[in-house]
Amino acid sequence: MPFDYSKLLGRIIEIYGTRGAFGEAMGWANSTLWAKLNNKVEWTQGEIKRGAKLLSIEDGDISLYFFTPKVQKTEPKEAI
Repeated sequence: MPFDYSKLLGRIIEIYGTRGAFGEAMGWANSTLWAKLNNKVEWTQGEIKRGAKLLSIEDGDISLYFFTPKVQKTEPKEAI
């Protein structure tokens, strides 16, 4: 199931200014962060914990940033 990381990305920009700066703080290449934010590679528990700490995300709010399901947009059906 893909996750919606838009809230996480907003927090990254708010705290670090750029995705690259956050990726660097995590010790990642830009491609690694891109893959994680685009649901190509899953976050490990350790990465989530470290990312939350770097972004000052409270434990109770982790699910809002890392586990919000991505809602698929559907086209309206044509009337018959």
